[in-house]
Amino acid sequence: KQKAIFAVGPILEPVLEKLNARIAVSEMARETLKVHFDTEAVVIPNGIDTKKYQAGVRNGDWYRPHTLGFLGRFDEERKGLDVLIKAIPEIAKAIPDVRVLIAGPGSQEEVLRGVDASVKNRLQFLGRLSEAQKADFFKSIDAYVAPNTHGESFGIILAEAMAAGAPIIASDIKAFTDLLADGKYGKAFTNKSSKSLAQSCITVLGDTERLNRMREEGLEYSQSFDWSYVASQIMDVYEVAIAGGNGVALASENRGWRRLRNE
Repeated sequence: KQKAIFAVGPILEPVLEKLNARIAVSEMARETLKVHFDTEAVVIPNGIDTKKYQAGVRNGDWYRPHTLGFLGRFDEERKGLDVLIKAIPEIAKAIPDVRVLIAGPGSQEEVLRGVDASVKNRLQFLGRLSEAQKADFFKSIDAYVAPNTHGESFGIILAEAMAAGAPIIASDIKAFTDLLADGKYGKAFTNKSSKSLAQSCITVLGDTERLNRMREEGLEYSQSFDWSYVASQIMDVYEVAIAGGNGVALASENRGWRRLRNE
């Protein structure tokens, strides 16, 4: 990846210099531009249709008490499903009926190779989901687990899960901690640590009051990713760029931005 950036750098730099405004989907993406191209950007997150995820319904064939959820290309190592699977025995000691719904493309046989039968019995593979099924999936779990190990610049799946009312348990990679406001809107665990993930799951699933609070706060916070809000921010940036403003920079205190003009 570093070599690729250095290779395209000489091509991109002249283009970037001509832009009146640049948009990055996260602090991590903004920092990449800053480090490699010495240029600034406005941070505006990816948008989602929150109403679509709120409209999901609990699937009786999927849900049981103490159900965790994972969604993604599960045979891709960086998605971290193996970290979650290795955490299951420890979680089961405290929560005997814990189970995991696994959705997305990938080889089920390859994932289960070498996995103990007692763990296999707790896994339910759903395959690829439609957008409507994805909303139902989030409604059919007690918490969404994102054990991704690297390679994420935003984490839109977390915003979608929160919009459906699913509490979040996520690895502490920068993209996720930024989106979750350093743990304010989700429980973080040490990246790649099955032991830390297990403890986080036990803590969250074992506290009904906390689960309900996480659902409510996450649902409210997810509105900041709704297209009705995100699109207006993007339009504001375009208006400044079209008007010939002298640039747009990140506000220091939050995700918002302010216009910088020559007065």
